[in-house]
Amino acid sequence: MARGKGEGSLAFDEAKGLWVGRLELPPRENNPDGTPKRRRRVIRSKDKAKVIREMNAFRKQLEERGDLPTASQTTASWLNYWLREIAPHERRPKTMVSYRSVVATHVIPVIGRTRLDKLTPTDIRRVTAKMQADGASSTSQRNVFSVLSAALRQAEREGRIGRNPCELMDAPRKAVARLDVLTVDEARRLVNALDGTVEGALWATFILTGARRGEVLGFEWDSIHFDGSPRIELSWQLQRLGWSHGCESSRTGYSCGFIRGHACPDRWLDVPADYEYRHLSNGLYLTRPKSKAGWRVIPLVEPLYSLLQWVLANTPGNEWGLVFTNPDGSPIDPDKASKAWPAALKQAGISKPRVRLHDARHTTVDLLYAANVPEDVIQRIVGHSSRAMSRSYASGADDARARDGMTRVSGLLGFPMLQQ
Repeated sequence: MARGKGEGSLAFDEAKGLWVGRLELPPRENNPDGTPKRRRRVIRSKDKAKVIREMNAFRKQLEERGDLPTASQTTASWLNYWLREIAPHERRPKTMVSYRSVVATHVIPVIGRTRLDKLTPTDIRRVTAKMQADGASSTSQRNVFSVLSAALRQAEREGRIGRNPCELMDAPRKAVARLDVLTVDEARRLVNALDGTVEGALWATFILTGARRGEVLGFEWDSIHFDGSPRIELSWQLQRLGWSHGCESSRTGYSCGFIRGHACPDRWLDVPADYEYRHLSNGLYLTRPKSKAGWRVIPLVEPLYSLLQWVLANTPGNEWGLVFTNPDGSPIDPDKASKAWPAALKQAGISKPRVRLHDARHTTVDLLYAANVPEDVIQRIVGHSSRAMSRSYASGADDARARDGMTRVSGLLGFPMLQQ
């Protein structure tokens, strides 16, 4: 007769010279004759006291969780399964690209062969220590720790491990970073130096809105209102989404042999069920912002008002209704925009090679603070998600305050006719 759930046995195996503890677990499936299939957790050691301690610990976990894993699995096996079958249904596509990269580059080479149920905080520290030795930044170390913690949290939920080792330790500390951003004078020079060109209007839009890279490149004429209360409605962003190999899934069981997912005959777009997107061209899509804070309205003030009207009058239309496109009318790849940014700075006589395109957003925030714009209005304009942001929505922050804030920024950039 099988032992009941939670019962265990301890015996000495004379042939192997080991103490063997067996803990009965609840059945998950039946035998062909319909009887429950027996499941046990087995602990072996030459040290009897160690077997007893582990049995007591597993018995406690069994009481708390209702079940325990029985089969050993490597960390690499679980991470690959999690990346393929679980995380894509919960994370955004760009996030999954980052997840796969950090797991393949930093985690699996160090602890991939370690048994999943034997992982300890020491193993996690081996990963971050290796990254530190290789010169990885503290931010990268924290990102890897975060990904690993998420994967192991799911393993804990499914009973594959007793406890997430990442929860038994502190995350790597993030070093204080010094951002290299444009000053007010440099931002003014950039806006003025490229005046009269579509490219200049593009870079000026980054400075004058504080919008993210994908948001600016995803501007649509339908979302820009010149009449009444001039404004820009932000609810989409342009991103490149990657195709995944369908051949590597359990549905097909073969490998197509191609390196990149877009070439796979069974390729599929790896997105959660609730992910909203619109296809533009090739791998470029319009997607919704990461959070509701990204859905916002930016007041349209001078000089951006006139710049966008100039773009509308001097550029041919395109099938997607985008404001900014390549000369041939195709959508602008976000990575290509980032690579073109340094040349724009150089053309304006600005020598700051470390200033990224995303850092233009920080410049806008600095300008808003310099113009004494209230903090809750700043958070509303740039779309930061925070408690203060929630409070500003709850209190019904009016458009007049945001419009006044953007007008002050224009004044700082050298448009005195707006300071009325």
